[in-house]
Amino acid sequence: MFLQLEDYMLPCLNKQLFGVDCLGCGIQRALSLIFQGELVAAFKMYPAIYTLLILAILVGFNFFYKVKYAQKIISILAVVNIIIIVTSYVIKMNHLI
Repeated sequence: MFLQLEDYMLPCLNKQLFGVDCLGCGIQRALSLIFQGELVAAFKMYPAIYTLLILAILVGFNFFYKVKYAQKIISILAVVNIIIIVTSYVIKMNHLI
């Protein structure tokens, strides 16, 4: 029997306790969608997924091979990710206001 990635996903504690999504809700499902080839659906699920992947790859690459201006690029990507995550969260939670 073929196991799906969804069988191994961690539940959101914030959603279980308070009934409200957290800022990270959807990231596991978005990664699962990327592995399944559903790139647009992954973006719709969690808009910061691609910038987070770029950030993670850059941090990992910079760990082994020093990249010129890496700290500046990582800082800019971190700020961009925070803006995307917070903006998408506010839009998603707009129905509660």
